[in-house]
Amino acid sequence: MVIQNISGTLAETLRHRRQKLSQLIDFPVIIWSGSSSPRNFSANSYPFRASSHFLYFAGLPLHNAAIRLEAGKLELFMDDPQPSSALWHGETPKREEIAEKIGADIARTMSELKYRGSGAASIPVQNYQTTLVQSKILQRQISASSDLEGLDMELAKAIVTLRLTHDAEALAELRKAAAVSVAAHKVGMATTPKAKLEAEVRAAMEGVIIAHNMTTSYNSIVTVHGEVLHNEKYDHLLQPGDLLLADVGAETEMGWAADITRTWPVSGKFSTTQRDIYDVVLAAHDACIANIRPGVEYRDIHLLAATVITEGLVDLGIFQGNPENLVEIDAHALFFPHGIGHLLGLDVHDMEDLGDLAGYEAGRKRSDRFGLSYLRLNRPLRTGMLVTIEPGFYQVPAILNNTDNRKKYQDVVNWEYLSHFNDVRGIRIEDDVLVTAEGREVLTAALPNDVDTIESLVHK
Repeated sequence: MVIQNISGTLAETLRHRRQKLSQLIDFPVIIWSGSSSPRNFSANSYPFRASSHFLYFAGLPLHNAAIRLEAGKLELFMDDPQPSSALWHGETPKREEIAEKIGADIARTMSELKYRGSGAASIPVQNYQTTLVQSKILQRQISASSDLEGLDMELAKAIVTLRLTHDAEALAELRKAAAVSVAAHKVGMATTPKAKLEAEVRAAMEGVIIAHNMTTSYNSIVTVHGEVLHNEKYDHLLQPGDLLLADVGAETEMGWAADITRTWPVSGKFSTTQRDIYDVVLAAHDACIANIRPGVEYRDIHLLAATVITEGLVDLGIFQGNPENLVEIDAHALFFPHGIGHLLGLDVHDMEDLGDLAGYEAGRKRSDRFGLSYLRLNRPLRTGMLVTIEPGFYQVPAILNNTDNRKKYQDVVNWEYLSHFNDVRGIRIEDDVLVTAEGREVLTAALPNDVDTIESLVHK
């Protein structure tokens, strides 16, 4: 941990965030950072990732630490490293030094936290060992965030209010993550002609991220099987005629994320059918971004994507019928089954540890419609929100070969003609879009998405 990363400006931002929280709630709060988990023995652990709620108010990815917030005041709880730690991990900052850097009013040992838990609200950490500690300190059961109630729920709602929009320091971090992610994708495209396996392209892309002292904000998706939405296997050969879908994003040292997807031809040249489908997806992508501005319902952005994709597939002869009517019966979800995107911030799917509390406006709940059930965000857009826009086209065998789907949509899909597009398994185009007072800003705009430029980048 490098405490020099905390600038005076960031320290002031952290204080401001804590003060804003104190204006929303009138009870004490304890937030844990979490602890590392062993892979197979205690000294060999998985990479540590501090709780995003902790990072938002404390700024540093501290191990086995907690902060107590009350009336805008911050207490830091953590233990100094054992003397023997210096042998294995080098000299690390002491508790008092860290407290000064993050603007804590006082620093205490972790053992002192047991006297400060009464009446405090908290948010479960995604780490079972830590939730046991939380339950003991708070003297009540702490489990999944979906079970939040009482003061914990009030805290969660307050955090959502704060984190839905981003301050200047957050945006600076998000721009850094976006810039490195763009560079990684360009390297991935340039690497593809020389690569034999998906893994080689993944290595080149993640190498750029690592070289900037960042990590990936999620498990990278680099695959010729783009119809598998969260494909995390990288052992397939890259064959001429394949499309490579790369969904790769960087996360800064402070935990802020980017999320980009591009799809390009392994050979450097789209086939006619691949280009036709790609242009349909790109049209939906561009239409959605053009309509982003404060006050617009994100659900309407999703339905716009569905409509544009459906119109394109009607024009290609894959669908038959009126596009709006086809969307009403969720025919688009045969090829575009997921939502148009999600919130982006400290988490790549920001605050989804809170279930739909962040993604859905109060009083709204998920639809059970085939074409809407995977929508992750259903709120009116607000200035300062960062969202992804990621329309796609996928030929998922489990969906297209489903007996009920075949029967329901037998008259609106030209199944025989669809076979002409067998060289398109999956295409997704994703960018990170900031809602501004004037409309929108695409933080990832430096990464081209038009066919001609992508082909030139792969050939480069």
